[in-house]
Amino acid sequence: MSAKYRKHFLPLESNPEVFNELLQLLGVPEEIAFEDVFTLDEPDSLPRPALAVVLVFPTTGGYDARLAASESSRPQYTGCGTGEPVLWFKQTINNACGLYAILHALGNSKAKSFIKPDSLLSRLFQAAIPQEPAERAKVLEDSAELEAAYATVATKGDSVAPENPEDDVYFHYICFARSDVDGHIYDLNGDCKGPVDTGVAIGPEADLLGPEALEVIKKYIDQEQGNIQFNLMALVQHED
Repeated sequence: MSAKYRKHFLPLESNPEVFNELLQLLGVPEEIAFEDVFTLDEPDSLPRPALAVVLVFPTTGGYDARLAASESSRPQYTGCGTGEPVLWFKQTINNACGLYAILHALGNSKAKSFIKPDSLLSRLFQAAIPQEPAERAKVLEDSAELEAAYATVATKGDSVAPENPEDDVYFHYICFARSDVDGHIYDLNGDCKGPVDTGVAIGPEADLLGPEALEVIKKYIDQEQGNIQFNLMALVQHED
């Protein structure tokens, strides 16, 4: 068991219904919701507008090796406050990568303007944003209200949840979102040393399933050649 995890949750199923129920418990209105992305090759069938994209994939040996190699030369991120390009959380809760992907999607997209005042999520973000990563992580760990909301949905969906939250799960969630500060698409992965700037910039009204963003996502998926066990969900704003 890795020492980096100080708390353990059951993993979330990659299921928009499960994710959306958690969004509403956090304080996000129903007009902001996740939808499945079934293909990247038919632009007309993609959910629009995509505010952020969550990718779930198997943590194979190839993934672990690439992550270790890319992270070895990177400094540990120490950013805090509202002036940073993105809001990033270090994952210190085991099997909760779905939760971290949700927080990254909501905290780094137009969706943040829809969060209800004085909701659980509003209070968590208000407490977390000024903190450096270690203390920011503790804001999530120490929230009994967040743990209770998460537990409400963690056993829902079609798959059988592990009996023990400390069991290893070989799938991982990350989020792709656009920074309001520099316009770049960021790979937001709580298992990394910090947010990863992809170097691809898009405009403020650009879609996270638009051509430039699709190239970033496809490149990421193509790294795991021959593996088709990927699932994508887009965070979208529904029309009233």
